[in-house]
Amino acid sequence: MEGMKEGLELRDFTLIDQNKEKFTLSRFVGRKVLLSFHPLAWTAICSEQMVSLEEHWSDFMALNSIALGVSVDTVPSKKAWANSLGIERTKLLSDFWPHGEVSSMFGVFREADGFSERANLIVDEEGRLVFSKIYPIKELPDIGEVLGVLKGLP
Repeated sequence: MEGMKEGLELRDFTLIDQNKEKFTLSRFVGRKVLLSFHPLAWTAICSEQMVSLEEHWSDFMALNSIALGVSVDTVPSKKAWANSLGIERTKLLSDFWPHGEVSSMFGVFREADGFSERANLIVDEEGRLVFSKIYPIKELPDIGEVLGVLKGLP
């Protein structure tokens, strides 16, 4: 991943979720955080990716983790999309404005397309990047792989 090396402490950021609540990374020190970037809401693979996070919500909680979906879609779009998918517990963060700022910070923003790569990044309890993977845009990330990484962390 260009510009991001595992083990680096990450810059803090704040984004708004589908319920208009602020999410600030530094407030989750002490928990592992999965940032699951997806290109755009309302697309088939992105929908499957976010539903898989919701379906494994209790697995993430059991691993002292929180899973977050991140894309450049607006908050109202994310709210409608979450409702249509039945997502109630998983936070879907809007990286809409400044457009793609957090995606860019993590090196996963596709400038020519105006949206992020499909990528999973895991931040440990101390705010360090411990896992990062970019997937082919048309490939659903393997939730088992992510849960395996989380289980293997101290």
